[in-house]
Amino acid sequence: MKRFDIAAIGDVNVDIILNGIESEPEIGKEKFASDMTVTLGGSTTIFAANAAAIGSKVCFVGMIGNDIFGNLCCESLTASGVNTEYLKRNESVATGATLVMNYDEDRANLTYQGAMNVMGFDDINPEVFTETKHIHLSCLFMQSALLRDLDKVLAKAHENGVTVSLDTQWDPVEKWEMDWKKVLPYVTVFMPNEKELMALTGTSDIEQAIAAVLPYLGMAMVVKMGSKGSLLIRKDGSRNFAPSFLNTEVVDAIGAGDSFNSGFLSAFVAGHTLEECQINGNLTGAINTTGAGGTGAFTSREAAEKTARERFNVELL
Repeated sequence: MKRFDIAAIGDVNVDIILNGIESEPEIGKEKFASDMTVTLGGSTTIFAANAAAIGSKVCFVGMIGNDIFGNLCCESLTASGVNTEYLKRNESVATGATLVMNYDEDRANLTYQGAMNVMGFDDINPEVFTETKHIHLSCLFMQSALLRDLDKVLAKAHENGVTVSLDTQWDPVEKWEMDWKKVLPYVTVFMPNEKELMALTGTSDIEQAIAAVLPYLGMAMVVKMGSKGSLLIRKDGSRNFAPSFLNTEVVDAIGAGDSFNSGFLSAFVAGHTLEECQINGNLTGAINTTGAGGTGAFTSREAAEKTARERFNVELL
């Protein structure tokens, strides 16, 4: 018996969210914001918190500084039901932070990567690879050391018979320097969105992008398509399109892709078919949009089940 269903390996930081900003910042001038929220941030942390909230046994593998922001990250993950024993503290580098400046329906982000950019393979407790059924890797282009050591992480997972999912997320510098032809055969489920897949493969058409990666897939790829739904492609080329669950009263879509991952992979580790996992991912992505931020709609399994039934007339797996 494994202690964990999923080990989430990836980015962890705080989000400092500013709202009610009078105007865009200007060099040499002071501006005011009328509201501020300091909260747990990071795509992998949103995934981990929501997967734990809907019932998976999740541990988080990442790096924080020995500082107040690090304490906030650790405490927030623990409060969400995520095991943090593999969350490592770095005495010489501060915890990462993202300043989020919201302007009506748009926003500008500024990120200090900090400790999450330092963590590599040697910083991961080897117990992780024997104590979990599945490893989820996310947001690699925000973490240069982890990206550099990706082949070591995948080899160790393969050696221990651990399934792996990968969501690269967007590359902030848009260089997309990952040898995906070498990486993807060791990834059980690849989980990009449309724009990420095209950027990674250097194509301008989604069909061209799918054709490029198909020979290198492990088990399958699921392409997230926002409000349209998702497209599942198996290694043999067979496909299944699943439309989204429509929410006509969206609060926001922050973390919807990470919430899709949490629903898909929670069903995956529980032994459901890929098609069932896909529908569950679409559902948790939709549930995400009914609450504020990436985790607001996932306060508990019961809350998520209630939203699934009342808003979308579907049962959460």
